[in-house]
Amino acid sequence: MNILLVLIPLSVVLLALGVWAFFWSVDHAQFDDLDTPALTPLEDDQAPRAQPQLPSTQASREAP
Repeated sequence: MNILLVLIPLSVVLLALGVWAFFWSVDHAQFDDLDTPALTPLEDDQAPRAQPQLPSTQASREAP
């Protein structure tokens, strides 16, 4: 019966922590967009970037 003296306050603390975490997540916009993150893996990859041109040397500019 003495364990109830520990378990009841512990459960109240855990409940308060859960309620605080819920309101924190609502205030920080965690539930604003629930559909877009699930669709992100289905999008096509972006086109690969073009390789940057290396600067040519003076010798390659001269005509033979």
